[in-house]
Amino acid sequence: MEVILKKRIDGLGAPGDVLKVADGYARNYLLPMDLAVHATERNRSFLEHQKRVIDQQESKDRERAQEIASQIVDVTCHLTRRAGENDRLFGSVTPADIVDALRETSNIEVDRRVIELSEPIRELGAFTVTAKLHADVSAELRVVVEREE
Repeated sequence: MEVILKKRIDGLGAPGDVLKVADGYARNYLLPMDLAVHATERNRSFLEHQKRVIDQQESKDRERAQEIASQIVDVTCHLTRRAGENDRLFGSVTPADIVDALRETSNIEVDRRVIELSEPIRELGAFTVTAKLHADVSAELRVVVEREE
């Protein structure tokens, strides 16, 4: 089935791309989630108008992400957690914890899904975490996990 993407989907394409995908994938995921529309003649002509609007929105999103990235680079998030011997945490530090610390530290609002951790942080120390704010913009965030007294 041919569809026109309305939003960026990692590994698939950008907004406005006309793609041929499996029928089930289109019917069960892309169309109900409003990520794509059928590639009919009417939708293709409407796409030309939408491409201009999407490009403008994309540039605004990129600029906003760059602005947030420039703020994040200067921030160090300090988290205090209970830890046992050998500096192992009782529990872990998750992206949601990092977002909360970022909000408290510098009043920057980001979604927890932009914080990329291969696995949760489970020990004391200083870590560098990547925040993927946009498809083209990412920032390095410094996170320091300290022992709770």
